[in-house]
Amino acid sequence: MPGGLLTDLYELNMAVSYLRRGMRDRATFSLFVRHLPPERGFLVAAGLEPCLAFLETFGFEDRELAYLREGLGFSAEAADARKGLRFTGDVWAIPEGQIVFAGEPLLEVTAPLPEAQVVETFLLNQVTFQTTVASKAARCRVAARDRDIVDFAFRRTHGVEAAMAVARTSAMVGFAATSNVEAARREGLAVAGTMAHSFVEAFATEAEAFRAFAQDFPDRTTFLVDTYDTMQGVRNAIRVISELGLSAHLGIRLDSGDLDGLSREARSLLDDHGLTHVRIFASGGLDELDIERLVSAGAPIDAFGVGTRMGVSADAPFLDTAYKIVAVGSRPVAKLSPGKASSPGAKQVFRHARFAGDVVGLREEAPPEGTSALLRPAMIGGVRTFSSEPLSESRRRFEADLASLPATARRLNDPVPVPVRESDRLRELARSVRLRAGGSPAGD
Repeated sequence: MPGGLLTDLYELNMAVSYLRRGMRDRATFSLFVRHLPPERGFLVAAGLEPCLAFLETFGFEDRELAYLREGLGFSAEAADARKGLRFTGDVWAIPEGQIVFAGEPLLEVTAPLPEAQVVETFLLNQVTFQTTVASKAARCRVAARDRDIVDFAFRRTHGVEAAMAVARTSAMVGFAATSNVEAARREGLAVAGTMAHSFVEAFATEAEAFRAFAQDFPDRTTFLVDTYDTMQGVRNAIRVISELGLSAHLGIRLDSGDLDGLSREARSLLDDHGLTHVRIFASGGLDELDIERLVSAGAPIDAFGVGTRMGVSADAPFLDTAYKIVAVGSRPVAKLSPGKASSPGAKQVFRHARFAGDVVGLREEAPPEGTSALLRPAMIGGVRTFSSEPLSESRRRFEADLASLPATARRLNDPVPVPVRESDRLRELARSVRLRAGGSPAGD
């Protein structure tokens, strides 16, 4: 699908004016997060892959052009000017899975002005949502330490497309599996699932339900034990395990109540019956703060299922992202609005080893000593520079960054982000742009 109409109307309005006036100079736009939510000490870059897939096929079908003319009242000339419009520009981006901070461009687009303008909405949509959710999922991963986490968000996300993105981005930051079968198929993820309380209630007794499930799925049996009385549920699970001689991939799932106390009682009961290999899985409206409390208390829980609060990033459901023009041709430009100012010029992010402080500079600058450049060319002349990256590579990148991230930035409460400053050359360019525009040299 070309998807030329996957945009806001004002993008099309501006593109019409550009095309009518022959304004086809290459322009650079920078997509970045203005401020971190107060609960976040870091973000995880995500959403690049769907952006590149969109740009590869971007254009307008005949039926879309007809809608511009007949549905929106654009002139035939304005609609036809889009007929051959394709994305022919360049994209520089921070790879998915990389830890990032406010003020750092996540991606930059350099393309003929109408092209770079009209793709804004889609790029913001994908990068904003997927970075939001990846960052929330990463906090759950931090809280769980070495315990497994499973994505249970499908039924509570804001739509099916969102559920697919949640499964993908949670895997990127280290989730062990997802309950979302289609996402598992598409992305090659491990899939996990047990039973619902309705399954237990559908049988005359809890033990009968457990026995049926174990007979049907003997190699992957996890018993949901809290439909009635939780500890009696554990006893029924033990009974069925013994009756059927089950031995591999066994677990019980706690989905309500005092998870700390219940997990301790359940662990003791299982161990007393020689079932030390049976894992305890906890779920039920959990977020990273719940997980951290349980892990810190030493609750004998082996794995967690997280859904609603992770899938919608409940405590910080959006990011203050922006997509701002920073150069037209060879002319650097910047927005000077108080509280929403942008910096001019195509940029690069330079990172010191072990997060000793990031530097945002101009793309043509030499990297400061001891730093590496984060933004890489992802598309040149409308053609991708690399094939779709496996999630394992994004996950490897995240793991490496997380291991080096200061503990103060990883904190779930009152985190302190790594400092980000502008290079001297970028500050000087910003100063000259402000003076040219008639503003204060200090940006006051």
